[in-house]
Amino acid sequence: MSETRQPIKIFTADSLPVRVYASEADMATDVAQTVHDYLVETIASQGEAAAILATGNSQIQFLKTLVKLGGIDWSKMTLFHMDEYLGVDENHSACFRRYMRERVESQANPKVFHYLGGDAPEPIAECERYEALLKAQPIDLCCMGVGENGHIAFNDPPVADFEDERLVKIVELDIACRMQQVNEGHFPDLEAVPKYALTLTVPALCSAKKVVCVAPESRKAKAVQAMLEGPVSTNCPASFLRTQSQAALFVDNDSTSLLEKF
Repeated sequence: MSETRQPIKIFTADSLPVRVYASEADMATDVAQTVHDYLVETIASQGEAAAILATGNSQIQFLKTLVKLGGIDWSKMTLFHMDEYLGVDENHSACFRRYMRERVESQANPKVFHYLGGDAPEPIAECERYEALLKAQPIDLCCMGVGENGHIAFNDPPVADFEDERLVKIVELDIACRMQQVNEGHFPDLEAVPKYALTLTVPALCSAKKVVCVAPESRKAKAVQAMLEGPVSTNCPASFLRTQSQAALFVDNDSTSLLEKF
């Protein structure tokens, strides 16, 4: 790993190690190497591995770098993703299944990629089907981002539950979350953004043996500040990671620009 990719600052917020990088490119390179090494070791020790992956603009550079690294036996990987819009066709430009097919499945050819069907005819039954798949497969790794409102997956502040008994549920998306999708160019306006989604719950995400959270860019600065310096609360669902010793946060200079304590 190049020295230029090393973090410029490392600190811990409660139980959460935080690694700060000079740029998003440096961050993506180092987190991709970290995930690569962990998956190679996991497959070597147990013969297979399972991971939950996130979509979103913050993940693009990391996922591209990870797939290009080589050395991972993807034929021994079982993959899941963490959320999907309710009612969106799998070929819609904003569909998370399409995102994963194009950026991961078609490039890496994993053993299986279990998709959460937002356009399933019975959404509650689809949640139950996906929950059964998760329960049957120990999760080695969860790679996630943080929304501008502090959400992880689609656990927005109004619906996040740190003690949720379900692994997958249908949620109403809040305005801040939906506006982020517009601002990132996925939808033309607020009305075009679906009001509901299917999501893995906070306990489902944190059931992984290792959690890697990637949150670059100045757009995420307020969320990162609330996540690390505010209370552990559903007002900022990502703050829950401070209680998870198996988690690590990867950020850059821009997304940590509002921090005062660290």
